Amino acid sequence: MSLRLDKLGVVIALLVAYGTLVAPFATFRANRIVPGEARSILAALPVGAGVVLLGLMVVSAAIILLKTPAVLRLGAAAAALGAIALFIGVTATYLTPPENTYARVSPASGFWVLLFAYALLAADSITRLRPRPGIRVLLLLSTLAGATAILVSGLWDGLSILKEYAGRADVFWLEAGRHVALALGSLFASVVVGLPLGILCHRVEPLRAGVLNTLNLIQTIPSIALFGILIAPLGWIAVNVPGAAAIGIRGIGAAPAFVALFLYSLLPVVANTVVGLAGVPREANEAARGIGMTDRQRLFGIELPLAMPVILTGIRIVLVQNIGLATIAALIGGGGFGVFVFQGIGQTAMDLVLLGAVPTVVLAFAAAIVLDALIEMNTPSQNRGRTA
Repeated sequence: MSLRLDKLGVVIALLVAYGTLVAPFATFRANRIVPGEARSILAALPVGAGVVLLGLMVVSAAIILLKTPAVLRLGAAAAALGAIALFIGVTATYLTPPENTYARVSPASGFWVLLFAYALLAADSITRLRPRPGIRVLLLLSTLAGATAILVSGLWDGLSILKEYAGRADVFWLEAGRHVALALGSLFASVVVGLPLGILCHRVEPLRAGVLNTLNLIQTIPSIALFGILIAPLGWIAVNVPGAAAIGIRGIGAAPAFVALFLYSLLPVVANTVVGLAGVPREANEAARGIGMTDRQRLFGIELPLAMPVILTGIRIVLVQNIGLATIAALIGGGGFGVFVFQGIGQTAMDLVLLGAVPTVVLAFAAAIVLDALIEMNTPSQNRGRTA
């Protein structure tokens, strides 16, 4: 029987080959800001560990290249990701001189290429397996639990990003709380306002075009520009409206960031509510009228449940968008993970940038998976095949 190549597998295997054989696996620096020395896998790890990792990459590349079962490909991706995560911690211990508190060891481009390649392989394998929503969430929780276990074990403590965290642990969790509060708070406000507004636009057709065009116009304003536009009116409110400053409304800080994220969130919520309600089968409404249901009963008992997958899709877009945009809030004193990103840029300390960027990406990724599962669970079973 002839062996057949997998088209996506060829691309992933080329990425693995580049990350393994060409790009450096780790970077050693004498301190946090000086240029680093790139090290390959064999130079960054003890001889035995380096050979084991290279061997695993070769075996996984063979599995990736060929049309192998999706379960085997997922297993190869999981094993490779686990090995990469473990061995990058080993590099920090191996490369750092004893009792040297100034040296920094960071993942280099090869590590990130391998991480991307095997994450892509895992995503492709899961797509082919088409597991139930609960299984996908369980896979996410297992991945997060594994990363947490490595963090708790101290294996990554020697990496530069963890050393940056160690000096800012209290501030990190404070900013993490602010980031989540901005993202979730603006999402909640947009749903409270956008859902009724979307229902109104669906029912009152002359209102629809004006509202959607206005929200679309807001969406085209660059985020930094919108933050700046809001500083003056919110500053005026803080000075002239009694009690406004006391509840946190001011020209800079969390208030303009919250308002900007709220405004950006309205279009997906309102538009998806309109589209979802418009997609409710006419027969369902006519049957509901035939049994004597009122408009209110039809809305909450028939229309909204059937439109919920589309509405949840809008909410998913908003949450992932807000988690990313909340990073920029640090520019106007709004806090969040952007504090570390912009501090790192100012100090040319890339590991400090990663301290803000990595949790932002993880939050967005986790939110997308959870909401995708929620959308599928709210999609009627006869429609899942069409939407998959």
